[in-house]
Amino acid sequence: MKLDILVVAAHPDDAELGCGGTILKHVKAGKKVGVVDLTRGELGTRGTPEGRHKEADEAGRILGLSARENLDLPDGFFQNSESHQIPLIRVIRKYQPDIILANAIHDRHPDHGRGSDLAFEASFLSGLARIETSIDGKAQQAWRPKAVYHYIQSQFIMPDFVVDITEQWEAKMESIRAFRSQFFDPSSKEPETFISRPGFLKLLEARATELGQGIGVQYGEGFTSRRWVGVKSLFDLV
Repeated sequence: MKLDILVVAAHPDDAELGCGGTILKHVKAGKKVGVVDLTRGELGTRGTPEGRHKEADEAGRILGLSARENLDLPDGFFQNSESHQIPLIRVIRKYQPDIILANAIHDRHPDHGRGSDLAFEASFLSGLARIETSIDGKAQQAWRPKAVYHYIQSQFIMPDFVVDITEQWEAKMESIRAFRSQFFDPSSKEPETFISRPGFLKLLEARATELGQGIGVQYGEGFTSRRWVGVKSLFDLV
């Protein structure tokens, strides 16, 4: 299956938090979108890897994903190295996305910055024909996405562009709430974490409001690019 957009996320729920609205918007427009989670989030304080897998499936259903995979790289310890680039190259070549959305270039959680670098470099290396990969014994063709963009996560990063997600906001929040073990639940007996505090989702909304206000809409999601973003016409800009 060829995808239009592949989202690379260090942990289950990164995609929903960082670019869930953008996913929903493009799925509604008829694009095929998939997510590859690099890890199971097994070092997370709350919940279990098995539980998060089920939560990720539910979130994917809400987002309307065409595919979701998990590379089972070690949470907290995966590296931007050949041994971890090759599995991601294999997935990129499998789905042949035109656009990749990846973790923030730097963030509070070090996995996010490393995930960003891993996705960026694997996207380039995937286009080199002399790197040989296969699936089920069948050789894969080289494939390089047209663009790699990085969503913004916990720490604020000045965006290079902002996507209007006003119409998608409620569904985005529904996809986030699918990760019941991770976010605020007054009945939970598990330890409090940075993202399980009541104020975290308020911060998320405040960030979306700020980004939306910058382009004259209610809610927005921001992205950065490691290269200049070009347009064919000034009328492509909002």
